Amino acid sequence: MTKKKNKHNTRVKEMEEKKDDVREEVVAETLDDEVTAGEPEEKKEDAAPAENADDRTAELEEKIRDLEEQLAQTKDKLIRNAAETENYKKRLLRDKEEAVKYANTSLVKDLIGPLDDFSRALDAADKSDNFEALREGVKMIEDRLYSVLKTNWGLEVIDQENVPFNPDEHEACLLEEVDGLKEDTVTMMLQKGYKLNGRVIRPAKVKVGKSKS
Repeated sequence: MTKKKNKHNTRVKEMEEKKDDVREEVVAETLDDEVTAGEPEEKKEDAAPAENADDRTAELEEKIRDLEEQLAQTKDKLIRNAAETENYKKRLLRDKEEAVKYANTSLVKDLIGPLDDFSRALDAADKSDNFEALREGVKMIEDRLYSVLKTNWGLEVIDQENVPFNPDEHEACLLEEVDGLKEDTVTMMLQKGYKLNGRVIRPAKVKVGKSKS
């Protein structure tokens, strides 16, 4: 679009220069006519008839009017193109804002189901004293939630104990000395960690066992 606009600007400049050249030609011929009119009678006989000069002047003036009209049309076209470009930029900005605003629509839709399950579980808890059934229902909702996030969004849980301590996935909050360990080991999970498509988005907070030796 910038290249097109530069091309139009160049065209307008050329037309203006051409119009100036025509004006200079008109002035030059007018001056020649005046000089010719002031020459002695013997020189006037060699000069072109006055009516030819008038015709030439009229022709040049017509060219000027044509150039002015073309220049006005080109300027109008440039203004229209500039307005269209500005409107296009505004549309792109609106589309981008809309895309960012609703980028997580699919994620929210996936979470609506488990949220409904939680609401039903809370309603059931108000009507029943069966704690074991309530616990089982909540566990099923948790499993469903993790399944949806793992399958559709690539979420992985970091929650294993008795595995080698990995500083990329674990954050050591407590340390203890343990007999028989050959390397630093996660002995207790304090808070689960998470990975998204293989990238750690929250390290797990753990208790780390170290060898006494």
